[in-house]
Amino acid sequence: MLAAAAAGVVLPREAHAQAIPPAAERDENWEAFSTVSMLLGVGTVTFMPRIYYNDPEATVGWKARYHVSQLGVAAALTSATILVDGPIKNLAEGTRPECSVEETEIRAEGSNCESYGMPSTHSFAAWSAHGAGLAIWIIDAWVYSDRANVGSLIPNVVVTGVAATMTSIGRGVGTEPYEDAAQIGVGVAAGFITGFLIGLPYAMLQEPNCGYGNNVICW
Repeated sequence: MLAAAAAGVVLPREAHAQAIPPAAERDENWEAFSTVSMLLGVGTVTFMPRIYYNDPEATVGWKARYHVSQLGVAAALTSATILVDGPIKNLAEGTRPECSVEETEIRAEGSNCESYGMPSTHSFAAWSAHGAGLAIWIIDAWVYSDRANVGSLIPNVVVTGVAATMTSIGRGVGTEPYEDAAQIGVGVAAGFITGFLIGLPYAMLQEPNCGYGNNVICW
């Protein structure tokens, strides 16, 4: 009886200790590539100053001002991304390529099927940064300045757009990619719209200048 009890304790431990073979072989290099690209786009929008052409009532010329309030945009985008990565994905139940619902629900470590893929979280985050950057650039250029500035266009629109594109490519390449085309496409569309709708009212309500004075950081 003691031997049977001991076997009942040992065998489950041995079974638990066995390595679970991955259900899908994914290239970790593309995972790193897409993550770095995503962080590049998000970081650019978060730490990019507002660039505007000063009105004639003050010193005329282009000005750059960092706004602490812009961290609110980053917080909103982060919250939306967390919402996508958790409740929305679990509700949609869109499995990653080469994964089944059963494998995903088990969430076995090392299986590469630990989470759902609809919509793509990486694409959502990267394209939301691009949407926010585009909205901020449009307002700063055509509402507060009546002219465009290349120094604002390149980081807010070009860099974030290229970073977002690279992120989505990294999620969908390889024989067994991290997400399929539909999951990436939904992440792109939802992310861009969300980011634009967050960045637009922020840029409209928060003027790029700090008032009178030469303060570079606006509180």
